[in-house]
Amino acid sequence: MKLRISGLWRHTDFLRLWTGQTISLFGTLVTRFALSLTAILVLHASATEIALLNAAAYAPGIIVALFAGAVVDRLPRRPVMIAADIGRAALLGSIPIAAAFGALSLPHLYAVVLAESVLTVFFDVAYRAYLPALVGREYLLEGNAKLSASGSVAEVTGFGLSGALVQLLTAPGAILVDALSFVVSAASLLTIRHHDPALIPDELPDGEPRSTRADIRIGLRFVAGDPILRAMAAKECISNFFRSIIGVVIILEWTRILGLTPLVMGLLASVGGITSLGGALVAERVVRRWGVGRTLVGSQIVVSVGSLFCAVAGGSFPLIIAALLANQTLTDSAAAVHEINSVLLMQSATPEPLLGRMNASMRFVGWGAMLAGIAAGGVLGESIGLRGALFVGALGQFLCIVPLLYWRVGMSEVDRR
Repeated sequence: MKLRISGLWRHTDFLRLWTGQTISLFGTLVTRFALSLTAILVLHASATEIALLNAAAYAPGIIVALFAGAVVDRLPRRPVMIAADIGRAALLGSIPIAAAFGALSLPHLYAVVLAESVLTVFFDVAYRAYLPALVGREYLLEGNAKLSASGSVAEVTGFGLSGALVQLLTAPGAILVDALSFVVSAASLLTIRHHDPALIPDELPDGEPRSTRADIRIGLRFVAGDPILRAMAAKECISNFFRSIIGVVIILEWTRILGLTPLVMGLLASVGGITSLGGALVAERVVRRWGVGRTLVGSQIVVSVGSLFCAVAGGSFPLIIAALLANQTLTDSAAAVHEINSVLLMQSATPEPLLGRMNASMRFVGWGAMLAGIAAGGVLGESIGLRGALFVGALGQFLCIVPLLYWRVGMSEVDRR
C-alpha cells in the first residue's frame, strides 16, 4: 500500500520555509538561555543590568513595529526576511568572536540585542504576511499548525540542548549555534521559487504620493475599523498585560516560595512543550469541528483556568507538582490551539496588501501591553506579594474572553469570510 502524501507535505516551497524556521527556532531558544548566562558568567552582570538586557529585547517592538509594517508592505517580503536573517547571524556571531579576543562588554551585548530585536521585528512582520501568499488562504490553517508544532518541539528539546551546548561550548560559543541557524534559515528562503512581488502602489488612492506616515495611518485605521481585528487587538492587550505579570513573578514564586530546583523547573517546561505540541497537532480538527470563534473562546477559557492552577500551587511537594502539571497541561495545549486560530483569523480578515501593516499594528499594541505588564508585575510583586501577583495575572486572563464575546468573533462573519 502506498503512503498518501497530501496538503502542504507536497508544497516544496513551504517545506523549505518550514525546515529553515524549525532550525532557527532551536537556535533562538539556545540564545535565550545562553545570552543571560554570558552576561552573568562572563561579564558578571548585576540584576539591574540583566533587566536592562531583557528590556532591550522588547523596546524595538514599540519603536519600530509600525514603521516595519509600512516597509514590509512596500517591498517583496522574502528579501526582507533574508536580509533580517543575515543581519541577525552577523550580530550574534560578533559575540563569540569578541569573547574569544577578550573584548566582549555589556554595551556590546546591549547593542547586539537591540539591533537583533529590530531585525526580528522586520522578520516576524514579513513572515506572517508572506505565509498566506506562499501557501494560499485554503492552506493557512495547516501551515500555521505545522509551524506551531515546530515551535512546540523546539520548546521540548531546546532547554536541554541549551544546557548541553553551554556546558560544551561555553555560553558565548552556544550563541554561535543560533548565528549559524539564521544562516540556514536564509539559505532555505533563498531556495524558495515562489514569486513575491511588492503589493502596494507608489500612490495613495487619491493620487497623492505614498509616505510612511500615510501607510502607518492606513494600517492602524484598518485594524481599528475592522470588528474582528479590533476584538483581537483588545484581546492581545489584555492577554499580554496579565501574562507579563505572571512572567515577572513566576520564577521567583517557584524558587523562593515553592522551593523548586532548576531540574524540576526544566522538566515542567518540557511538559509544557509536549502538551503544546499536542495542541498544535489537534488544532485543525478542533477548529473544523467547532469553528474559529468557538475555538478561540473555549481555548481562552481553558488557558485562564490553567493559569489559576499556577497561582494556587502549594502544600506538600506532590500537591505542588500536581497543580503545576495541571497548569502546564491545560495552559500550553490550549494556548497552542488559541494562537494558531488567532493568527489564522487575523490573516483571513486582512487583504494581502495590508498584511504587513496589520501584523505590525498588532505587534505594536501587544508589546506595549507586555511592557506595561512587566512594570505592573514588579510593583504588584513588591506590594501584594508573589502569590497575590500570580492571582491577579491568572484572573486577568478571564478578561480576554470579553472582547471575543462582545464582538462575536468568528460566530458568523468569519465563516462568511
